[in-house]
Amino acid sequence: MPHVALKKDFGAAVRNARLDQGISQEELADRADLHRTYVSDVERGVRNVSLESIAKLGSALRLSVAALFNQASNAEYVSSHLEVLLVDDERRDVEMTLRAFRKVRFTNVVHVVYDGTAALDFLFATGVYEGRKNQPSPGLILLDLKLPKVDGLEVLQRIKSDPTKKKIPVVVLTASNNARDISECQRLGADGYIVKPVGFKNFSEVTPLLKLGWALVKANGNGAHETDA
Repeated sequence: MPHVALKKDFGAAVRNARLDQGISQEELADRADLHRTYVSDVERGVRNVSLESIAKLGSALRLSVAALFNQASNAEYVSSHLEVLLVDDERRDVEMTLRAFRKVRFTNVVHVVYDGTAALDFLFATGVYEGRKNQPSPGLILLDLKLPKVDGLEVLQRIKSDPTKKKIPVVVLTASNNARDISECQRLGADGYIVKPVGFKNFSEVTPLLKLGWALVKANGNGAHETDA
C-alpha cells in the first residue's frame, strides 16, 4: 500500500473508531496524551505517525495496534453500501434498536423482518422477496433467537450451512446470558451475541470482532429502513 494511502486509511480507521465511541478529537487526544492538532492531522491522513503514537491511539480507543491496522487495510471496504438485516418479532425491541442506531448516527440501511420465514425468504430471495435475486446479501445480520414460524437457531443453522451465505456475520440477539443458548449459537457458527436491548455499548463491544472496519457509523443522517413482512 503506498505510503500516502496508508496514512489516509489509518487516519480513517482512527476517525471511524472515535466516532463509533461517540468521543471528540479533544477527548481522544486527552486519553492518548497527544495534542489535539496531532490527532486532527492523523485523522486527515497528513501526519507521519510514530509507533509510540499508534500504540497510544490504540490504547485510547481500546483497540489493539493490530486491530487498528486491520481496519486501515480494509478502509476501502466502507459500509456506506453495507446493509443490515434485523430479525426480531418484538416491535418494541425493533424500535429501541433503531433508536439506538440513530443516536450514534448509524446511517446504513437497516431492513427489518419479524419472523424466521421472512428472514430466510429475504436472504435466499424466495417468497415475497423473490425480487431480491439480483440484490446483494446484507453485510450483517442481527438475529433474535425467539422467532415465530422458524426459530432463530434454525435460521442461523441455514445461514451458516449455505456456502453462499455462511460468511455473513451473524450477531444473535438474546434476552439473557443463557449459557445453553450461547453454546448452541457458537456451535452453529454465530459471530457474536448481544443481550437485548441493543444499545451503543453492547453493539460497539461486539462490532470489532466482526472485522467490519468500524465503518458502520457515519457522520450524520439516518438510513434505517423497515422492510415489513
